[in-house]
Amino acid sequence: MARFDVVKATFWGEGVYGVQPPLTDAVVQDAENRLGVRLPASLLEILRVQNGGLVAELSNAFPTDVPTSWSENHVPLDDMMGIGRRNDRLSLLDSPYLVEEWGLPSPVVLLSGDGHCWIALDYRACGESGEPSVTWFDLDTDTELPLATDFQTFVERLTAAASFDLDDADGSRSAS
Repeated sequence: MARFDVVKATFWGEGVYGVQPPLTDAVVQDAENRLGVRLPASLLEILRVQNGGLVAELSNAFPTDVPTSWSENHVPLDDMMGIGRRNDRLSLLDSPYLVEEWGLPSPVVLLSGDGHCWIALDYRACGESGEPSVTWFDLDTDTELPLATDFQTFVERLTAAASFDLDDADGSRSAS
């Protein structure tokens, strides 16, 4: 089984927080029209398994080579937005409002974040119908960090945040 298929099968965590109704072709078409972009096929594959929600602990962090305001060596992906309009749940459909509210560059589609930091599909280089890269936006430090050239690569590189915890007896950091 390819790495993407393995991660896709185990991507979602337990619970209903952030989960939207099951994804349909009509919902995808409406979302792409509203957002003005073509969403990556790999993202839609994961959202067809579950339409947003908590990410499993095995895939809740993306390693980085440079420090961020979050960590010295990774960024979090505790949850990922789905597509829909369930009450009190953020959705990819909220991206235009959130991009304007937080002063983010455009065109981007937000996948996860809390207002201060976001992980987003970044369409600036590829255009609205291209394959977007994935970028970390840190508003507190006014920095951007390219994470992956596309969503599938992003997903394939996800790992457990716990693997970055201090777990050696001598206090040194372990990224096993």
